[in-house]
Amino acid sequence: MTTTTRRVLVVGNGMAGARLAEELRRRDPDAERLTVTVVGEEQHAAYNRVLLSTVVAGGITTRDTRLKPEGWWESRRVDVVRGSVVTAVDVTARTATLTTAGGERVEPWDELVLATGSVPFVPPIEGVDAGRLASGRQPGVVAFRTVDDCDRITTATESASHAVVLGGGLLGLEAARGLLARGVEVTVVHPQTHPMDRQLDADGGAVLTRVLSGLGARLVLGRRVVAHRPASDDRPPTVALDDGSELRADLLVVAAGVRPRTELARAAGLVVRRGVVVDDHLATSAAHVHALGECAEHRGEVAGLVQPGWDQARVLADRLSGADAGARYEGTPTLTRLKAHDIDLASMGRVDVDVHDAGHEVLAFTDPVRGRYAKLVLRHDRLVGAILLGVGDAAGPLTQLYDTAAVVPRDRLALMLGRAVTRGSAPEQVNLAEMPGGAVVCRCNTVTKAAVVAAHRDGADTVAAVAERTRATTGCGSCRGAVEGLCAWLRSAEPDRGTCEPVQQPERPAAHHLDQRPTDDTTAPTEGAA
Repeated sequence: MTTTTRRVLVVGNGMAGARLAEELRRRDPDAERLTVTVVGEEQHAAYNRVLLSTVVAGGITTRDTRLKPEGWWESRRVDVVRGSVVTAVDVTARTATLTTAGGERVEPWDELVLATGSVPFVPPIEGVDAGRLASGRQPGVVAFRTVDDCDRITTATESASHAVVLGGGLLGLEAARGLLARGVEVTVVHPQTHPMDRQLDADGGAVLTRVLSGLGARLVLGRRVVAHRPASDDRPPTVALDDGSELRADLLVVAAGVRPRTELARAAGLVVRRGVVVDDHLATSAAHVHALGECAEHRGEVAGLVQPGWDQARVLADRLSGADAGARYEGTPTLTRLKAHDIDLASMGRVDVDVHDAGHEVLAFTDPVRGRYAKLVLRHDRLVGAILLGVGDAAGPLTQLYDTAAVVPRDRLALMLGRAVTRGSAPEQVNLAEMPGGAVVCRCNTVTKAAVVAAHRDGADTVAAVAERTRATTGCGSCRGAVEGLCAWLRSAEPDRGTCEPVQQPERPAAHHLDQRPTDDTTAPTEGAA
């Protein structure tokens, strides 16, 4: 019996498109049912955008952000076409027109997947041209989105002493922290009353403002940048704010959010609102055309984070490969983590609930002097929202409770502290054996419990080996304790498998004004990382 091979064309070599290609090959490793071609505009291999702030800070190089090692895609029979732009799609003939360095060509497909991602949102600023900014040709102004942007920013810091970051969401604060680590004076301009206003309430935002100030950043809140003025003979470069004041800006970093890239979908006649509209099958309005990641709009929502793209890739890979033709994507619980050195912040689910709300149980702890703030929102004894700033070890267990929708311990004080509590005489804590395999352990690299277990059983018997195999712990490092805990559990369950000794972490870059320890679109729909 002959099996027909279907051609899958993925437009976009970002995190979502690359993950889909990987998931497809996991289900069809010998390329017997699917040929997979991925077209990307950047010349770089697919990389992890979540780690770009660490590149700016000098903790890793751009090479360290690659999702896969050299030759990985070729060995899996995935054809990656870099530096190529898809200029047109014919949904009737099922062809795509590609423009490459070698000229134009027509690529046939049986299934088309749009993973075109998003582009930086550039608010109207006198003296800033969005087109020149996108091409990297705007002197003194850089968007914060790609590895090339990282190179431009780090090059600029060699001569810049004052930087202004436009946007106090995730991207802006991560860029600001990276610049501080390089010894640059940083001012963050944000139009709202507190930073990360989409992820934090007012009290949490006030504590975060204090933490950032302690690290050396200056925050100008409730203001907008309206003009960029290059240096002249008698004055340094500046930006003008909407109140008439000016700030010195040897470098202006634009991190004001992102917008879905939908121009190709619109030209092809697909239904587009904020993003390319898809259903629970991730199908668009045209037959055999799908979309996922930051360009897709599902149930009225456009995902601006990595995890939804990962989840969508699994569902779409199941459907396209035939592994599970009935697979559906029903959404991803919101969990945001600020990945900046010396700031431990996570926000998840409902955070806008008032402490006295009758329909929820809300716990709050505020310690501004030490940069700590915690707010837990419970409903029917389950964690449905949380803000965790500077509370260290509590974040891991609480994130697991949120991810798994498990019933929380009755001792609310111990719950907030993230400590084991008692149910009768027995300790009550998160059970690693009962944690689902899909629970995410490393958010930077989206490594699940199942991936850590599989690596261990495949011979990765130390934390260092697990890190090498899965990349867990190689991002912000906040998951190190969870990985060590899993290793210890695996060791006790399978004592002949190895020791899983903790690995010595590489030294982090020196921080600027480290005298205490402790993203989003401010004007656009999503903040974006995928």
